[in-house]
Amino acid sequence: MFKEGLLALIGSAFWESIYMTIVSTFFAYLIGLPMGLILVMTDKDGVRPMPIIHQILGVIINIVRSVPFLILMLTIMPFTKMVVGTTIGPKAAIVGLLVAAAPFIARLVESSLKEVEKGVVEAAQSMGASPMQILVKVLLPEAKPSLLVGSAIAVTTILGYSAMAGFIGGGGLGAIAINYGYHRGQSDIMYIMVILLVIIVQVLQEVGMQISKRTDKRL
Repeated sequence: MFKEGLLALIGSAFWESIYMTIVSTFFAYLIGLPMGLILVMTDKDGVRPMPIIHQILGVIINIVRSVPFLILMLTIMPFTKMVVGTTIGPKAAIVGLLVAAAPFIARLVESSLKEVEKGVVEAAQSMGASPMQILVKVLLPEAKPSLLVGSAIAVTTILGYSAMAGFIGGGGLGAIAINYGYHRGQSDIMYIMVILLVIIVQVLQEVGMQISKRTDKRL
């Protein structure tokens, strides 16, 4: 159906997409997870209320999240060039994915932690637990299933972003779909790229959900 060279290119693009997704998700969580924790801790109803920090961080997160991904990628190209030395390819795409995903992850983490019943936190406070102890021994363990579901959502969202990065030379399956499927009018290649992306999303989502169910002590 396809030339051997094209099949090799698709295989390479597949692993580029996986590479971009995994690496950018890892670094996005290194930034987004602490941001989400700070949002919860410094909230007016948090265990360490600091309204000014909460509001400033919230505004920064909302500003970044409000910018469409492709526009964000174009806007931060000078920063990307400074960090990785190029504005095209998977390495450059990872920078954009990281910047776009970290605020999204922060909100996912915030939402998960806020699902923890206030009674559990109040019980820990009544026993003299410090804010850090409440965070590490109460909030994170209680929110673990929700955090894992959120991580599955984050990974699949970042994978979708990586496909869009193909429009501006980000590489991966998105680039194959655009360069061959759209620009050259080979719709069969575009459909195959879409199917591959759907399969990857379904697998990642199912793995995340299964891990969440197995760690949920309420079930």
